[in-house]
Amino acid sequence: MQVKDIVSFFEDIAPSSLQEGYDNSGLIVGNINDIVTGVLVTLDVTEDVVQEAIDLGVNMIVAHHPIVFSGLKRFNGSNYVERTVIKAIKNDIIIFAVHTNIDSVLINGVNTKISEKIGLVNTRILKPQNNILYKLVVFVPSEYAEKVRDAIFEIGAGSIGNYSACSFNSLGIGTFKPEDASNPFVGKKGSLHKEEEVRIEMVIPAYLLKKAEQVILKIHPYEEPAYDIIAIKNSLKTVGAGMVGELPVSESEIDFLKRIKDVFKQPFIRYTNLLNKDIKKVALCGGAGSFLLKDAINSEADIFITGDFKYHQFFDADNQIVIADIGHFESEQFIKELFYDLLTIKFPNFAVYFTKKNTNPIKYL
Repeated sequence: MQVKDIVSFFEDIAPSSLQEGYDNSGLIVGNINDIVTGVLVTLDVTEDVVQEAIDLGVNMIVAHHPIVFSGLKRFNGSNYVERTVIKAIKNDIIIFAVHTNIDSVLINGVNTKISEKIGLVNTRILKPQNNILYKLVVFVPSEYAEKVRDAIFEIGAGSIGNYSACSFNSLGIGTFKPEDASNPFVGKKGSLHKEEEVRIEMVIPAYLLKKAEQVILKIHPYEEPAYDIIAIKNSLKTVGAGMVGELPVSESEIDFLKRIKDVFKQPFIRYTNLLNKDIKKVALCGGAGSFLLKDAINSEADIFITGDFKYHQFFDADNQIVIADIGHFESEQFIKELFYDLLTIKFPNFAVYFTKKNTNPIKYL
């Protein structure tokens, strides 16, 4: 198996185009055509994790956090980032990161894994992403409409919520006149031609547009297929930040906090004033999620679970919601399980290992 097989697999689950502007998800060290001998999954990449991969005899690390966020100008080992990258390169260790792009997806995402650990049901994206949906319109001869339509569905276009293969189809008459340099599928050069065609319309996320164009150009019978790509205002409910869901049975605030403390193996939880009501609806965000507090309140969640809240931000709960800060590392620690499960199901005869290194830079007394 090659690196590109694993990269392509994760690209299908969490397209790199979904990552935040500051992020650096993707192949950081290594060549896309390198052969993979095994994978070590981890939250963070450190020198110790690279050494662990070397000791295990595997040559690829799949991490959540990229070891490099911004450009490196020197490679002289002056900090842990440079030392880690140097060690990886010297020992032919591949480093691949899947970060905010997998934070953003509803299916097989980080927040979905956290929700499963808590036991939430009826989960949905807390803040769906805008400016990502388009309307794809393609005009096809009637007898080829089904073939072209199904090929576009096959790549994942035409999905709305829990429904797939959604499209609108209208019959009409297309006209064109083949010029001298053309090679027309139907019609004669120099003569106006009329053809019964189907106008196929469907929604498509931005990250599938390139694939859709490739499919149209390959499958469509015309030499010059006619199609439109139109930006629309609709939000994509399966992509975005955070998650909200419900507990099957409500719990008291203290009981819920104690359970969360145990689930995430956290020595303590920082939280705001309790509101003296049961916890039923839960909002959450792996990592640093304070930017979603207003969305959590607007969702009418009883509690918001995340990490990295600053002191003054706790005041913003304003007795409208309980904030529970469980720590950045703690909230994302189960990403290793997610990566392991995804890889072993897709590549069942391939060696995948959990890191045994605790990469949390924060220690507790």
